[in-house]
Amino acid sequence: MTKETKPQNFLFTTWEGGGNVTPMLEAVRKLVARGHRVRVMSEECNRSESVAAGAAFTAWKRAPSRKERLPESQTCRDWAAATPQEGLLSVIRDNWCGPALSYARDVVEELKREPADLVVTTEALFGVMVGCESIGQPFATFSANISLSPLPGIPPLGPGLAPARNEQERAMHDEIRNATIAMFDSGLPALNAARAELGLGALEHLLDQFHAARVELLATSRAFDFPCDSLPAKVRYVGPQIADPNWAQSWASPWPTTDTRPLVAVGFSTTFQNHAAVLQNVIDALAPLPARVLITLGGSIKANELRASDNCVLVESAPHSAVMRDAALVITHGGHGTVMRALLSRVPMLVIPHGRDQNDNAVRITERSAGLSLMPNASAEEIRAACLRLLNEPSFKAAAKGLGDLVANEAENSTLVKELEKAAAAR
Repeated sequence: MTKETKPQNFLFTTWEGGGNVTPMLEAVRKLVARGHRVRVMSEECNRSESVAAGAAFTAWKRAPSRKERLPESQTCRDWAAATPQEGLLSVIRDNWCGPALSYARDVVEELKREPADLVVTTEALFGVMVGCESIGQPFATFSANISLSPLPGIPPLGPGLAPARNEQERAMHDEIRNATIAMFDSGLPALNAARAELGLGALEHLLDQFHAARVELLATSRAFDFPCDSLPAKVRYVGPQIADPNWAQSWASPWPTTDTRPLVAVGFSTTFQNHAAVLQNVIDALAPLPARVLITLGGSIKANELRASDNCVLVESAPHSAVMRDAALVITHGGHGTVMRALLSRVPMLVIPHGRDQNDNAVRITERSAGLSLMPNASAEEIRAACLRLLNEPSFKAAAKGLGDLVANEAENSTLVKELEKAAAAR
């Protein structure tokens, strides 16, 4: 910290949604290293990693707070829905908006106990924003992925659309964008009820709650995202915030150094998405190939649910930074953190999305020719054919390196800390 920079007080708020936690804690580490006071409010299961990042920790009291990161305690059950649209509706209802008043009251109580110069909240916790707005507390939103809110010219989130190339596609995108906004508005009654309880007026649309933020931070790469026609004044790309979670186990390769077969790193969701069958198809697809296969289970799938092949090793977890550095191919569900880590390692990807933002991450890879994408019901034969292309066609490796170089430049020159300090200092 320079003499010109005074210590500031930050309160970070989040929920255990999987890939949203580690990037936010990387932001916490950076602020702590600058000498700032940082607190984290989250679910009890995030206590140890928050403390390891250098933050003081407070668990939610009224809002949901899981004690352990176990599939059976998971409150986000979008995987059980019949369609992706119904899955999003369930997350809005059960996780983001239903408990809005509980989140609002918890954060107001914590701020009365100890004020903060700035609250930094996961973009989906609308109740935290309501609580802050009700007491005039400055806050910023933090998205560990591409934007939840529609941005001009960028395809709407969800279906995994490439940029519109003609008027017909633009009209289709507008129709999907309006349908997406309508789905978000399914959470509006609960949010407006929380706003009324705290003395605030009703909103016309759920995503209007973002307007109260001092700044909206996108912890992703602008080079990875599709071009925006006109970036809103409050929105900032601050580069991906990538780190291995503190619960990742140490890694020592089980294969001898003389084994020259290419390494295929397989990492799917750390939250349960009913993906054991897909993992088994991946194992079966790679079994006949001359490759070393490492599958990190991430706590969401148990090893006894899978039949490992002779060339496959199953581990609970491993630091992806070390594993992907040696990999020739990454197979993933398309979670933002795994995709960013693979790009930083300049490795081509096979993306098999299961919902959430994963289709949108996949299309950003395939449009840049840095990988291929398959449906989750793809057969072992289809997966094998895709892997053979990715391992044997040099163009994928070259494209992954080109995109990875751009992403790495943004990560290394991240403006995150500067934006947070500026937002906290503004009056």
